[in-house]
Amino acid sequence: MKEYELEVLDQYDIEVRSTRKIRGAFFCDTNQGSLLLKEVHFSEKRAPLLYLLCEQLERNGYSNVDTPVLTKEGSYLSTYRDGTRYILKKWFSGKECDVKREQELIAAVRNLANLHQLMKWENKEMKPFTGRNLQEEYVRHNKELRKVREFMRAKVNKGEFELLYLKYFEMMFEIAQNAQNRLQESGYEELHQKSMEEMWLVHGDYNYHNVLFLPGQLATTNFESFHTDIQMADLYYFFRKVMEKHRWKHSLGRKLLQNYCEVRSLSNAEQEYLAIRLSYPEKFWKTANSYYHSNKAWISEKSVEKLRICIEQTEEKMHFIDHIFSFHL
Repeated sequence: MKEYELEVLDQYDIEVRSTRKIRGAFFCDTNQGSLLLKEVHFSEKRAPLLYLLCEQLERNGYSNVDTPVLTKEGSYLSTYRDGTRYILKKWFSGKECDVKREQELIAAVRNLANLHQLMKWENKEMKPFTGRNLQEEYVRHNKELRKVREFMRAKVNKGEFELLYLKYFEMMFEIAQNAQNRLQESGYEELHQKSMEEMWLVHGDYNYHNVLFLPGQLATTNFESFHTDIQMADLYYFFRKVMEKHRWKHSLGRKLLQNYCEVRSLSNAEQEYLAIRLSYPEKFWKTANSYYHSNKAWISEKSVEKLRICIEQTEEKMHFIDHIFSFHL
């Protein structure tokens, strides 16, 4: 073990047998089972809330979560001498959900529905963080899309990325504007307000990397981004990531949605919210925003490819939404 590993782990009342590095963290074999030591970048205010959420899930029967381990002094985080902060948490020896395996994706979406039913904030003393207002976010994103277009128009030497963006801007912006308008006309505000008042929580980063398959059961990890919000935000994020990989395959989309609904039924407002979010060209905005805030003298081929793929998949995606949901956007 390296010096800083020893110094940090010594702050915990555990016996460490061995450690090994795994993707930005350290897996620790200890007398308290498998633990994970990870550098944290979130605020100290979030740490006790994370602990309370994991405890709540365990108390309500969902035990396979990466609950933080407290230090000898009862702190949620440990600190190295240079000020770097770490979290030590329970971990699992399992394999990540395979995005290519349909049965694993179905299990992951059912797992999410189960989690959602347990993720209503119970602590009366402390309040969790709240999510952003999606209506305001879409207004801001659409302004940013126009700003990027104006910047590119004024640029003398346009590369492949700029030419591609400008060629398809009108088509993509119309879809983005339609999503913004539809959201404003929908039951979003009521749904959002209800989620805030009743303190329903989202995982905040529910993807196939954070779902681990153990013998006969699943574990869900990395709740650090959790907050109060409409729970369909989680399903949207998981659904979009999966469907992009599967080129918006109708049969898979139906199965995922059906399996979620078998565990936790969806209201019409929630289904409409999900459809609107899926329709918004999130990847187009994200790629454009990344371009605008980067060194524009050199645009990587990867960025061009990302832009091209999200444009190419737009027709497939809109066709998918029309067939999967009972209303048209």
